[in-house]
Amino acid sequence: MVRRSVYPFTAIVGQERMKLALSLNAINPSIGGVLIRGERGTAKSTAVRALAALLPEIYVVADCPFSCDPDRPDLLCDGCRARLERGEELPVTRRKIRIVDLPVSATEDRVVGTLDIEKAIKQGERHFEPGILAAANRGILYVDEVNLLDDHVVDLLLDSAAMGVNTVEREGISFQHPARFILVGTMNPEEGELRPQLLDRFALSVEVRGITTPRERMAILERHIAFDADPDAFRSAWQASEQKLSDEIEAARRIVDRVSYTSRDLFTIANLTASLHVEGHRADQVILKTARAHAALEGRTCISERDIVIAAELALPHRLKRGPFHEAQASLNDLAERVRQLQAQYEETDQPQVTLQSDFAGKKKATL
Repeated sequence: MVRRSVYPFTAIVGQERMKLALSLNAINPSIGGVLIRGERGTAKSTAVRALAALLPEIYVVADCPFSCDPDRPDLLCDGCRARLERGEELPVTRRKIRIVDLPVSATEDRVVGTLDIEKAIKQGERHFEPGILAAANRGILYVDEVNLLDDHVVDLLLDSAAMGVNTVEREGISFQHPARFILVGTMNPEEGELRPQLLDRFALSVEVRGITTPRERMAILERHIAFDADPDAFRSAWQASEQKLSDEIEAARRIVDRVSYTSRDLFTIANLTASLHVEGHRADQVILKTARAHAALEGRTCISERDIVIAAELALPHRLKRGPFHEAQASLNDLAERVRQLQAQYEETDQPQVTLQSDFAGKKKATL
């Protein structure tokens, strides 16, 4: 059952780019998460919690602390794998995706979990006490005020999000479990910034601002009044649009690994990031993954010029050279024209336009 306090995702007025970034990460968590930057009262936390309520239910191993996927034996934790090897049948249940909050005061042990070294030495048993990453596996890990979190802890989160695995090693003893989650960080830039190295590790970034048009502000008021008066009735009124988006996300998950792209698309992405002087290569990979997820959301199995533009708008703002915000924004304003020019430039090279898929195409997707 959905808690009465959860506001419907599709009822949020405006903030379309934030909602899109969250939806694309739900389709393909390996995109690498989203950082939502904005002033107070702009529906940041509301959107994250609403997404968790919206997403389709998942099958999990009922008594597993890591919520292992019973249909993915290659991604099971050490405990579930050992049970299968002993011939046990794993109990299965179906439930909603969890949202796990990470407090700003969280320590490394609280995040990754702890190994009982004394028990390992004296009794020869490997005992692991799960942490926040274990609870977040196949769910949403939400970090409010991520800019106030210890940099070392942020590094741990981003490493696990990128690799999909949490490994804990103490005194020569190690334990590993799956850690695949949608990472969402929110922050108010007025309270301090993240280091550029950490900013780059977030795949997508969205700037949200308070809505200024009277008509939309009035709609926000009306909807919140209705929700506060009768949450159940309000959710019922929005159930059709919630179910529609939930179905679209589920359908997109099934086809995202089959979404193809061409050598012209790769040429376009690589030249786009190079022309904007984006450091490293993470942005190129993020743009491609995000473009494929956007195509899948629209029910297509090949990416378009528009998919690349939308993906770049989400992947590049926090990676541009830091200067006055308007300068960074000016570099993004002509993205669509840049992409058109680059695709035309590729055509002029007379190179064959080869259709490609990722190395994982055709394999079963590691979904939440």
